[in-house]
Amino acid sequence: MFTTLIRVIIIYLVVLALVRLMGKRQIGELQPFELVIMLIFADLATIPMTDSSVPLLLGIIPLVTLVLLQYFLSLVSRKSIFFQNLINGKPVIVIGPNGIIYQNLKALNMSIDDLQEALRGCNVSNFDEVQYAIIETNGKMSVILKKANSPVTNEDMNIQVTENTFPITLVDDGKYNKENLELAKVDNNFISSILSKQNIKSIKDVLVLNIDNNGKIYLQTKKGNCKSIQIDFNGGNNW
Repeated sequence: MFTTLIRVIIIYLVVLALVRLMGKRQIGELQPFELVIMLIFADLATIPMTDSSVPLLLGIIPLVTLVLLQYFLSLVSRKSIFFQNLINGKPVIVIGPNGIIYQNLKALNMSIDDLQEALRGCNVSNFDEVQYAIIETNGKMSVILKKANSPVTNEDMNIQVTENTFPITLVDDGKYNKENLELAKVDNNFISSILSKQNIKSIKDVLVLNIDNNGKIYLQTKKGNCKSIQIDFNGGNNW
């Protein structure tokens, strides 16, 4: 029993490391060949866990082989459009300007109900709202709405806006994030000054403090409500 326990732990750690090496795609974003490899991967991992007659090394070798195969196929598909189309397929347009393309829908083995369900998943209720609907190679649907049904943008209204910025966390659960403090070119005194103006006595009382490139701060204490604060900030070009 102890031997089985050790084998399970080792296989788990090996599988975890190999999956990390395979990348961070979610299951719904896997290409067909990646999904096939993951399914085989799961089955192979259980064999050395449950069958002690299989040498541990012989159980690990197929797993490593699959990861190398996945890496090779990914590399080749990035280099060759032909090979990429061969193993991943191509996006398929199922709705165009003239309506539903029945031949493409049939080729994908999709029914009208399947198409409507996919559209609802994209927050679209009617076919006539859609200019193009495309089934991507990973099976997800992308929708391009007709101009009349598209949301109004600031550009449409001739409204001048500043670009969105990416916030970084300076305080996380009562602790300074030293790496981000260096990135923003600020120090503990900078944080203390902000907290003092908000009548917050200790850094330990802060749940989170974020700042973006324009000096907008999101601050929330562990026992209080969140606050948005705007300050003059010159360090926003550092990230």
